[in-house]
Amino acid sequence: MKIHEYQAKDLFKQYGIAVPDGVPANSVEDAVKAAEEMKSSGTSLFVVKAQIHAGGRGKGRTKKNNAKGVILCKTIEEVQESAKALLGDTLVTIQTGEEGQEIKTIYVTDGVDIENEYYVGILLDRAKSKNVIMVSTEGGVEIEKVAEETPEKIVKEWVEAGMDLQPNQARRLAFALGFEGDAFKKAVKFITALYNFYVEKDADMVEINPLVLTPEGDVLALDAKVTFDANSTYRHKDIQALRDTSEENPIELEASKYDLNYIKLDGNVGCMVNGAGLAMATMDIIKLSGGEPANFLDVGGGANVETVKNGFRIILEDPSVKAILINIFGGIVRCDRVANGIIEAIKDPEIAKKVEDVPIIVRLQGTNAEEAKVIIDNSDLNVISAVLLKEAAEQVSKVLAA
Repeated sequence: MKIHEYQAKDLFKQYGIAVPDGVPANSVEDAVKAAEEMKSSGTSLFVVKAQIHAGGRGKGRTKKNNAKGVILCKTIEEVQESAKALLGDTLVTIQTGEEGQEIKTIYVTDGVDIENEYYVGILLDRAKSKNVIMVSTEGGVEIEKVAEETPEKIVKEWVEAGMDLQPNQARRLAFALGFEGDAFKKAVKFITALYNFYVEKDADMVEINPLVLTPEGDVLALDAKVTFDANSTYRHKDIQALRDTSEENPIELEASKYDLNYIKLDGNVGCMVNGAGLAMATMDIIKLSGGEPANFLDVGGGANVETVKNGFRIILEDPSVKAILINIFGGIVRCDRVANGIIEAIKDPEIAKKVEDVPIIVRLQGTNAEEAKVIIDNSDLNVISAVLLKEAAEQVSKVLAA
């Protein structure tokens, strides 16, 4: 689950993680009011930042007004103009794709003086089964670019499962960034607090790019990107309340209502599979057959009639789908039952109308697979059965070429 920068910074404050002052705004009037209040408190430089669930905002541009996603403002009048340029427009960044994302909220924040910029990120290293903290002196630059061009500039510390970040580890990280004196102490405190936040809030990832050192020696999170483990939010009602469904893909949001694991992709072949590993293999075979997967869809262990119907509904919401490949392994559930469920689902008037011109390839393996193939073959529907994965791939190629 993703949250906005301003929401992440509000959470940071609870852990004593230093951030610049800022106020979110949903209208030009609110943005001006926020700037006026900040000016009365001593702010002389402002930054207006688009709030969308995507990175690269500083280098992004809006479609209508060609405005940057992050704008430095010297006056309240400039804040007003920036708010007008951003709110309601669509921001396109390297992470949004060409369609971009609509800006519904902006963040008016204090424009702090910067002496140095750094990078700090925390996530799970699945290869080592440990959390890893990564720091770099190359703040303000995409970490992927740093990793590719100058990997030696990324310093890592791994934390053993169930253990706290040790003081000597935090000191090594602060030292690697070149902090000295009082700033060094602040950096150690900052990194420790950030790790505590990451663990206690069940975050998937915390990224600050840039972390900055001011001329006064303060260490601040100038930006904040945080995602949480969606399976843990029931333990964190405060986090759950921050979910912004307007930022989520509508089809993925609909799929979540049916407890379907769905991710939209850019291809032309819809996938309906039980099991994440089998889903990945199915997407690979689609690509090898000359197609492109239109989605990742894991229906889970119980592929019953309702599950299959809902799967069809979600897949067919995507107009780019030209064929559907169903690849089910019948372990928990028998293949003949799945076959009957698929046929019953396709005969549903709502589904039947949508699949008239969409060929469906069905591969069922496992318990009663042979009986299932007979059921599919005798259905008199626009459904093609396959036994081997290679055979299913060949059928995908054939229908796409037709």
